[in-house]
Amino acid sequence: MSANQESPVRNNLIGNGTTIKGEIIATGDIRVDGTIIGTMRSNGKVVIGQQGVVEGDIICNSADISGKVKGTIRVDELTSLKATSRLEVELYTKQLFIEVGAIFTGKCDMSQKANEVKK
Repeated sequence: MSANQESPVRNNLIGNGTTIKGEIIATGDIRVDGTIIGTMRSNGKVVIGQQGVVEGDIICNSADISGKVKGTIRVDELTSLKATSRLEVELYTKQLFIEVGAIFTGKCDMSQKANEVKK
């Protein structure tokens, strides 16, 4: 690869049965099927699978949530809550899609000002 070319986007997977405590910073997408206790930052998409659990903050470009999240979520673009998602959060996002069956407890702010505070 020449010095002028950008490296390809990397995908990161936290598998079922894995628990990570601390801060995760990624330039690519992240999929969580395990447990994260702490902060996740990604310039890409964060996917929380059905078995995934996050206790802490999520800061990303877009989010697709099927599992459990407790904390604060800040998303630049679209946040999708699947039918199996269970959230107790403060959510700051540009766009929100919620499937029937999702449980959302907390606060949602979709104002431009709220999203600018993010990073």
